[in-house]
Amino acid sequence: MQHSVRVPCVLMRGGTSRGPFFLATDLPADRAARDEILISALGAGHELQIDGIGGGNPLTSKVAIVGRPSRPDADVDYLFAQVKVGERTVDTSPNCGNMLSAVAPFAIEQGLVTAASGTTTVRVHNVNTGKLIDVTVETPRGRVTYEGAAAIDGVPGTAAPILMTFLDAAGAKTGRLLPSGAARDTIDGVEVSCVDAATPLVILRASDLGKTATETPAALDGDRAFMARLERIRREAGGRMGLGDVSALVIPKPVIVAAIAGEPAAIAARYFMPHACHKAFAVTGGVGLATACATPGTIVADMVDAATASALSIRHPAGRLDLKIDRHVGAEPRVSVIRTARRLFEGAVFARIEVHAAAEAA
Repeated sequence: MQHSVRVPCVLMRGGTSRGPFFLATDLPADRAARDEILISALGAGHELQIDGIGGGNPLTSKVAIVGRPSRPDADVDYLFAQVKVGERTVDTSPNCGNMLSAVAPFAIEQGLVTAASGTTTVRVHNVNTGKLIDVTVETPRGRVTYEGAAAIDGVPGTAAPILMTFLDAAGAKTGRLLPSGAARDTIDGVEVSCVDAATPLVILRASDLGKTATETPAALDGDRAFMARLERIRREAGGRMGLGDVSALVIPKPVIVAAIAGEPAAIAARYFMPHACHKAFAVTGGVGLATACATPGTIVADMVDAATASALSIRHPAGRLDLKIDRHVGAEPRVSVIRTARRLFEGAVFARIEVHAAAEAA
């Protein structure tokens, strides 16, 4: 038998993504029960997610779960869940930096963090990766504002800037910046760099696959031979990175790249999620790509000056993603990026869950 449950949530845009934000205390602690609610709430299993609040696209089929910190050096915990659109499954192996940008304002407005007057920095513990990110939001007179002059490509209009600094991004899932043990590997006759910073990536030169990294997402998605080869390389890279069989996981994420003539601090790139090309560029993917650019020996280090690079502009289908690279002696570089967010709707979502007859009678 099915039973409808009411779960409080806030629908928010974070960067170029959108999804419901839940307090951890409003969801079951049991993972299977929690995932059942998320699948129903977003309408997973139907290409339009017509029976839920998902948007029929991986960028709008995302969930953020925010709660009290589980470690003393953080202000809040953030668990990201990617709910598959056409499948009734939930993947919590990756992080999402775009959804992350809305975590701090959500946490402040839900009473988990006390705002300062002017700006407030919230140290977020990403439960998916075990990593820390400082997120600074505008809080004039101690209240979150979403209005401002910051613009990000892929989102219409302007909003208040949100600065995110990834403090210890290296080894997000594998424990090592270069999890295969080398800055370059050869897979299926193609040179790749397997890098794990904020999220695991397998980075390839677009030209080695007959591409330019300037194609539209639709053109790339529609090239079945290309997509099949990219998936073969991704799966082999996942094994070499110590992730095991990644056929059912969304990591590592493939990225194809190309240098831009006359722009030594810019790279053309296309990011895959992994079975469709992103219509912009994921923040965590940008952090990983910027870190790879600052790591000697990777295939992207050849495209910029790895020894001195302090910024990277990624040219993606919706425009550009600009990142700052801060170097610290004896440590991996820290990467910062500005995003925006907006609170769209608050209330409750109704999810259908299976209830056994005995439990229903009780």
